[in-house]
Amino acid sequence: MNKRQEMALKTRQKILDAVYELLQKNEFDELSIDDITNHCNVAKGTFYTYFKHKDDVVFEICRNLFADIEQRMNKMKNKNIVEKLAYYFDEFMKEVERYGINMTRVWIKGVIDPNKAPKNYDNKKWQYDYEMLKNILDKAVKNNELKKDTPTNLLTHLIITQLYGMMTIWCMSDGNFEPKDWTKKFSKIQLKAILCDFIEK
Repeated sequence: MNKRQEMALKTRQKILDAVYELLQKNEFDELSIDDITNHCNVAKGTFYTYFKHKDDVVFEICRNLFADIEQRMNKMKNKNIVEKLAYYFDEFMKEVERYGINMTRVWIKGVIDPNKAPKNYDNKKWQYDYEMLKNILDKAVKNNELKKDTPTNLLTHLIITQLYGMMTIWCMSDGNFEPKDWTKKFSKIQLKAILCDFIEK
């Protein structure tokens, strides 16, 4: 990687960091591109070099976070699929809570009512999360952790609706619901029950 590419990556990261910092105290709809660029001291034109819309910044943060979690989970060699998924969900919800309720509302806004999402809004978060989770289950089948006839499509839908339900209730309760605590309960009680018939003995 040359110096120009390194500088480009640093500038992109500055924008991502600025949005995260601003969302700790501000509603997403209140933020303007000017707020973001002023906060990280880059030109407005520079912002548009990397992102078409401010919503794109949030989804870039999201994708990076959850891809990192999946990579860490894939390195867990001495854990079974239930333990790996429990880790994935725990880390998933830990990041949701760390980034805060304002960012979570942005993540799920386009999923809940994609027809009313703003123009250029990246409403593919549901699809992205679905495909990532399905990929984890498909790998478990390939690695003989789950049976060959495991209905990964069905299981992915069952599991991801639980995770999205927790995020949505957290937003609806204005932060009074604690999704990370409930994720632990889900992994301990429901996840085992969902997967028990498909785990290779």
